[in-house]
Amino acid sequence: MTTTPHPPRSREQRLRDTLDRLRDDVDAWVATASPDGTPCLVPLSFVWHGDTLLMATRRTNPTAVNVTPTGPIRLTLGPTRDVVLIEGEAEIIEGTALPTASGDAFAAKLTWDPRKNAPWVYLRVTPHTVRAWREVNELADRDLMLAGAWLVPPSSLDRSPLPS
Repeated sequence: MTTTPHPPRSREQRLRDTLDRLRDDVDAWVATASPDGTPCLVPLSFVWHGDTLLMATRRTNPTAVNVTPTGPIRLTLGPTRDVVLIEGEAEIIEGTALPTASGDAFAAKLTWDPRKNAPWVYLRVTPHTVRAWREVNELADRDLMLAGAWLVPPSSLDRSPLPS
């Protein structure tokens, strides 16, 4: 079976779609590696708060251990034919040290609050690279953020619905 790809989206439309995913999606695939290079891939729930992603996991889980106290992290949102790939730096934050607004945003979106549960820590991910694409025809302009700077500032977007 042959599929005809949709026309490529503009970078602006990809950014709108990515921001919608960051707002609406609940789970991401999260990849880290141990100091000896052993990979770890897990699904974690997240909230996009400010300009960072916030996730929670047990302090003893490999994902938390691999980035303690800070470390590189990669995560993806969406299906393989509409992927958002985010690379960044994760930092471990104890629940009691988490700013109230961040904890409240996490609890509101995900309907659970691990702030006072000692085995749980938060991972705050600051993206430095964000890429989004659907098909091969979108690979050329897939970069939305490089070196921590959006290539199209989100504040410049008209948030009216556009065809995707």
